[in-house]
Amino acid sequence: MARGKMEGDPTESRPPVDLLETTRMCGAELKNLPEGVQRVAAELQRRGHPHLPQMLDDAARTAQQAADALGILVGQVAKSIIFRRKSDDAAVLVVTSGDRRVDEKKVEAHVGGKIGRADAEFVKSRTGFSIGGVSPVAHATPPVTLIDQDLLRFDVVWAAAGHPHGVFPLHPTDLQRLTGAPVVDVVQAPVADASATQAAA
Repeated sequence: MARGKMEGDPTESRPPVDLLETTRMCGAELKNLPEGVQRVAAELQRRGHPHLPQMLDDAARTAQQAADALGILVGQVAKSIIFRRKSDDAAVLVVTSGDRRVDEKKVEAHVGGKIGRADAEFVKSRTGFSIGGVSPVAHATPPVTLIDQDLLRFDVVWAAAGHPHGVFPLHPTDLQRLTGAPVVDVVQAPVADASATQAAA
């Protein structure tokens, strides 16, 4: 699986991440990982995904931090943002490109009701993950999930793996396969660098 590349990619001079490295963890090695990462790894293995989580030296609580650590474009970070649907208190997960901001009105149109921002307690109780490490898979309670169509710009994206230091690579179509979620328009019109510091939830 190769990193997505775009003409004039500013990360071209950075050393690429070795994706093969993410296939090597198993058994005792997985047991040494944080509980959330173990849960994500187990789900990825169960679903036959070829690349398991890897741990970064530094936390990646924002898309920009993750991109810097991985040597990729901010847009290649698949950030998971949790909302609360007000009508039934259900968790709504929007997996969006790291250089985009969610348009809540568009999300409401897709999920059939008003949504609100989820606090740390809600995120933890519904997903089993803390803000900054929410994975798109292996949630404690399956959320209503939407995938940002702008992720399809890239061959490879990186998602959180249940911990601020944990990440794993996948193709955007794998994201759809793993979650069963629709790929839709859920973002605001792009504004240069506006979303790079938006924390993933």
